[in-house]
Amino acid sequence: MNSNFELLDYAIFVCYAILILGVGLWVSRDKKGHEKNAEDYFLAGKSLPWWAIGASLIAANISAEQFIGMSGSGFALGLAIASYEWMAALTLLIVGKYFLPIFIEKGLYTIPEFVEKRFSNNLKTILAVFWIALYVFVNLTSVLYLGALALETIMGIPMVYGVMGLALFAAAYSLYGGLSAVAWTDVIQVIFLVLGGLFTTYLALNTVSGGEGFMAGIKTVYNAAPDRFAMILEKSNPEYVNLPGIGVLVGGMWVANLYYWGFNQYIIQRTLAAKSLKESQKGILMAAFLKLIIPLIVVIPGIAAYVMVNDPDILARLGEAGLKNLPTPEQADKAYPWLLQFLPTGLKGVAFAALAAAIVSSLASMLNSTSTIFTMDIYKEYINKNATDKATVNTGRVSAAIALIIACIMAPLLGGIDQAFQFIQEYTGVVSPGILAVFLLGLFWKKTTNRAAIIGALSSIPIAMYFKVAPKGWSSSPLFVNVPWLDQMGYTAVLTGVIIVIFSLLQNKGADDKKGIPLSRQFFKTSPEFNIGSFVVMLVLVALYAVFWK
Repeated sequence: MNSNFELLDYAIFVCYAILILGVGLWVSRDKKGHEKNAEDYFLAGKSLPWWAIGASLIAANISAEQFIGMSGSGFALGLAIASYEWMAALTLLIVGKYFLPIFIEKGLYTIPEFVEKRFSNNLKTILAVFWIALYVFVNLTSVLYLGALALETIMGIPMVYGVMGLALFAAAYSLYGGLSAVAWTDVIQVIFLVLGGLFTTYLALNTVSGGEGFMAGIKTVYNAAPDRFAMILEKSNPEYVNLPGIGVLVGGMWVANLYYWGFNQYIIQRTLAAKSLKESQKGILMAAFLKLIIPLIVVIPGIAAYVMVNDPDILARLGEAGLKNLPTPEQADKAYPWLLQFLPTGLKGVAFAALAAAIVSSLASMLNSTSTIFTMDIYKEYINKNATDKATVNTGRVSAAIALIIACIMAPLLGGIDQAFQFIQEYTGVVSPGILAVFLLGLFWKKTTNRAAIIGALSSIPIAMYFKVAPKGWSSSPLFVNVPWLDQMGYTAVLTGVIIVIFSLLQNKGADDKKGIPLSRQFFKTSPEFNIGSFVVMLVLVALYAVFWK
């Protein structure tokens, strides 16, 4: 165990674990005379209030990837990485206003179920199998690996034990209780996540300013590294290939965000579990506001660590502890764990609980959504069409357990491949633009046909690979283009959409498809609270980009 952690830190962490497990198991219990049915297990009985939805959306989204990875990116390149969070706030508003009314009106359990209602059973099954594979082999595996890596770095827990511990913690309440247990514990997880993150940010900035507080720390960091506060990177910046300047605002970042927040089962599932559409939209709005402050928790500490490491006076003030596990440009992901050692006793436990909360809540969400898709779209469709509620719920639990076991076996293997996680994430972007084009046209263009959607989805793969992989020695040929991968995603989505439009028009001769969704302006009418809140979020975003443009 890490010698920096004292008895009080361990006690706080143990209390956090007991609280989460206790609440999870308490809300999971079967009420007297009532046995859990599919709606109870997979959609929390459609009873979630707006504040539980908002908290659960953030808890499902924020994981070790943000705490460790985004702090590392803050250390390496600065505030520009915050575009992922701030653009997500705007994306959430679009999802709440334009996607949710359709999803909730259709009474969906899963996103593949929408594909069946709008297109066909064949396309639904193809996407269901794809998403199950993606959740098990990419999402669950990578969260377990990065989470266990964080435990190993901070507390010295061996990788295998870390993977097993996180898996058992998430399974202890989510497998039995379903979405209800996941969503209600997420409310507590978000409190730990935000408070623990803010403590770390405050301490980092206070240390930078020599004990003069938060605002003095912000000024010191800004004056010491003004280049780290540019939101729009110049072409000369070595990180331009990952965050391509103005393309971040108008290009592929929209593909990544709309796909993730609008058509990702483990995100959208909690909005489908709302008491009503209005309640769901209020939850989305809360999540958008929280997204505005996430960079303060996960990016600013990384920038502060960069200033601390490059200032000999601060390092001298930190003494011997400051020189231990010092983050470097090549090991930027060490920035957040390095900062944690400077937290006072007690707060270390809170910050570590925040990190664990981020990891465990994401795991629990992914497990529940994997089991939902398998049970509702595979098991009930092909294995047992007349399954009872008891059989459905039990299948959900068993399939989640199997998915977790597979992910536990795979997670330690990622450590043997240096850039495995980044490689997988980038190549997931090969598939997402085509799926996004299918969904957007399926939702909002009544002429879109099933055959055109399948052709578009399949053709999107070679289009994406054209942008990504040039034959050896051909990279400088005019036949191939060399553009940042976010731009590649944008181009792929647009070209796939064009293919779907062409084939739809050829097939139906311009007539509406029989499964097209009839929409009207009234359908997208939102409450005054949602409209005012959305306007405030947009004003804050405009102000942030105006201040930190370059």
